[in-house]
Amino acid sequence: MALVGIVLVSHSDKLASGLRDLLRQVATDEVRVEPAAGTEDGDLGTSSALIEAAVARADSGAGVVVLADLGSAVLTARTVLEDLPAGPVLVDAPFVEGAVAAAVLASTGADLATVADAAREARDVPKF
Repeated sequence: MALVGIVLVSHSDKLASGLRDLLRQVATDEVRVEPAAGTEDGDLGTSSALIEAAVARADSGAGVVVLADLGSAVLTARTVLEDLPAGPVLVDAPFVEGAVAAAVLASTGADLATVADAAREARDVPKF
């Protein structure tokens, strides 16, 4: 069964890779979690090419949720997704909490809309 994939768009490869490692603890191995972070030469920033490649790797046929950390990462992700065929969904959600919620729901085989909603709803979950 194909599961919803997740793309983590961040200015920092360390941040996105660390979050991917965390998600691997809460999601099944079948959930494809792909960082798209930093620039091609390893600097801080965002890259359209890295985002597009990560979306392709994350897509197993059930759709892809894209989460971004900050301002220009959101803008770059929006630009990339406008040029791709319909499918990947950029979700306005907290980066860490939204990604955890998305990964957990994706692990259950939930559809793209349900996974995206779970990420969005993480905004309203109190920490204490």
